[in-house]
Amino acid sequence: MPMGAVHTYIDAFNRGDEKAMAEAFARSVAILDGLPPHKWQGPNAGEQWYKDLVLAGKHEGAGNYFVILGCPWQVSTTGDSAYVVVPATMTFTVNGTKVKQTGAVITVALHNHSGRWLITAWEWAKGQFVEVG
Repeated sequence: MPMGAVHTYIDAFNRGDEKAMAEAFARSVAILDGLPPHKWQGPNAGEQWYKDLVLAGKHEGAGNYFVILGCPWQVSTTGDSAYVVVPATMTFTVNGTKVKQTGAVITVALHNHSGRWLITAWEWAKGQFVEVG
């Protein structure tokens, strides 16, 4: 089930479990994000994106990232390919202040490889940031 694979990845992200995040990706994964350099591609793209996120977070005083997925807007499956679009909310801290990003959207492409859905690409569109504490 494609949505299950997306939840597995997000759960691993929320735990900061780099190994589990890497296992969610196909070797040819591509990632687009608002975080510079904005594009990662290839067998280590997921790991490199996460390292870049942590490094940027340290530089900006940000951390404790946690994503909550909403109800999917689209889950389309055709043969071994799937396309998922899900609204999301992310909370994190910046210099000790809790921030919430609402209205974000994650779009994910997946491929079923030997009975297991793997992420081949994902893109995060940022929402609005609100200081919550």
